[in-house]
Amino acid sequence: MLILASPMIFAQVPADTSAIAQAHAQWVAIAPDSRCNRQRLCGLAQAKAVAAAAEGMARNPGAAAAIRFALLLGLC
Repeated sequence: MLILASPMIFAQVPADTSAIAQAHAQWVAIAPDSRCNRQRLCGLAQAKAVAAAAEGMARNPGAAAAIRFALLLGLC
């Protein structure tokens, strides 16, 4: 939990006290965490695609070229 909360713990509040700065300050702690979660989910999705391609090539070696092409096209 500490690793997930660390961007929010160390986020700095701007010194400007205007209404716009105060409205923006509430999102400073959320933005880094959501970006990190999206990166983790993309990594998991790519790993699942590679695992499925490897399993498909193991089950049907004759279709390895087509599976490899589809994998590379999907990962790009």
